[in-house]
Order: sequence, then structure tokens, then C-alpha cells
Amino acid sequence: AADMVRSRVNTRYLDGVGLPAALRVGHLAADADLASTLRSSELIVLAGPTAALPSWLPALAGLGLSVPGGWVCKGFLDGEGGELAHEYAARAAAPLAVGVLSGPSFAQEVAAGKPCALVAASVHESVRQALVEAFHSRSLRVYPSTDVPGVEVGGAVKNVLAIACGLCDGLDLGLNARAALITRGLAEAARLGVA
Repeated sequence: AADMVRSRVNTRYLDGVGLPAALRVGHLAADADLASTLRSSELIVLAGPTAALPSWLPALAGLGLSVPGGWVCKGFLDGEGGELAHEYAARAAAPLAVGVLSGPSFAQEVAAGKPCALVAASVHESVRQALVEAFHSRSLRVYPSTDVPGVEVGGAVKNVLAIACGLCDGLDLGLNARAALITRGLAEAARLGVA
């Protein structure tokens, strides 16, 4: 956080992309002023690795916030028995009205303003609405959904398929192999989603 405040760039996760001037960077445990800022916010977005949610969500819940919030990370929580983020949030940060913003996206391309579509999923209408209003733009389409597990599993599975596609490209297996991988991957992702 201190490096991002100084350089106004997240060199670890989004190198080369400047942070907007209005974006406040802080660390809840080290920044007493951050708690008051969060209380007066319209939306809290947790943008970091999934592994950070077990420290972030209980800290936010401890503040007694009524501000809608959401995370943009994808994946399962390793140290929490493979829970999805919404499962962990319900167990460890129940008073928070939260959701997820996810989809087939790469942060570098979103930051560059390239076209993308995402889904804002939450059981709370206020969270879905706040995420759509904050992020829907000319180049970024955001669609609301109540299917939080589907969006979270879809985001995690998409990462597996993206890595496999990268392997296809790296091994120079051709576009037919990549198309077959995507087709079969979508069928497996659909079966996993139903399960």
C-alpha cells in the first residue's frame, strides 16, 4: 500500500497502469482515517488476490459498515477449505452487503479500456446496482445477476481454461486444438456449474 501511495502504480498486480487521482489507497490496520473514509463511501471494491479476503472481510465487518461492497478477484480460498468468497463472507462477515464483479476479463485489458463484459452478482439488490452504476461504461458492460456461486465458479474455471489456451499457443498446437479445448472446456464448466 505504501508503494502504491508513493508511485500511484500497483507494480505487483497491474504494472504500468497509473491509479486514478481520486482513488484512495490505504491499509485498514494501519490507517485510522481509512475507517471513516469507508463509512462515508458509496461503494467499497476489494481489488486484490482471493487469498486477501480472509483478512479484509472480517476487518470490514468489524467496522459495522452499511456500505455495499464487492470483490473482483477470482478463485477458491485455499486456507478456508476451498470455499468460494461468498461462502466465506456469509460465515465470517455476515453483516456486510457484498457481492462479486467477475467475468471473462484480464485486468490489463480492462485498464486499457478494451471492450469487456462482466457480471455483478449479489443477493443484495443494492450491491448489484452499485457495482453496475460504478463500472458500466462505453467499453465495459456490466450485467446484474443473483447467481453468486455461478459467477464465482465461472470466474475460477475461466482462469483454468485461459491457462490451458496459453499452453496450446505456447506448444503451437494450432487454432483447431484451441477451439476444441474451449468447446470441451465450456461443456465441463457447464457441468461443474450445474453440480
